[in-house]
Amino acid sequence: MNKMKVFFWALAFMGIVSCGGPAEKGAEQGQHNDVSAFEQESFQTFYQNLQSLCGKSFEGKQVYMQEGRESWEEKGMIMHVTVCEDDELHIPFHLDEDHSRTWMFFNEDGKLRFRHDHRYKDGTPEEMTMYGGYADAERGTPFYQVFPADKYTIDIHPISVDSEWVVELSEDLSVFSYQLHHEGEMIFEARFDLSNPV
Repeated sequence: MNKMKVFFWALAFMGIVSCGGPAEKGAEQGQHNDVSAFEQESFQTFYQNLQSLCGKSFEGKQVYMQEGRESWEEKGMIMHVTVCEDDELHIPFHLDEDHSRTWMFFNEDGKLRFRHDHRYKDGTPEEMTMYGGYADAERGTPFYQVFPADKYTIDIHPISVDSEWVVELSEDLSVFSYQLHHEGEMIFEARFDLSNPV
């Protein structure tokens, strides 16, 4: 298994696509400051669009996997929009019977932060967890946000320096897309049908 493939499975999918150390104290618990509003209107509207899905679950599927990587095409995917507070939103992501992954969105001092929480079956954090980044305000819209790997992520996994995650909603809120990019190339994309809750 080459280095890039190790990166893919560890960073992208050990919780998708598993908690950190002293590089950012408290980060593994997802601690953040209470704030009332995001600093960018696009952050606020994007977050509100996610909040509108609260309490619902949706089926998804792999629509792209970079050539040469093990496919998840035959695996069942379900996202559950659970915690929906003003400054914190959780979306557990299940891959067949693997329930180790949760996507998390935070309002941290007005910035929109995206993190991956990966846990073992007993609830303890995996070694690789809480990675992600802050939304790039210059590229974001109410329906599309890009999260380049932040310092915490790079500290715990240096090869992620050229990685970013894209979370996109269709304008009619019928599709949710999760993507992983590395060195400018898409590695993986999953899409979820928001028009038909399960």
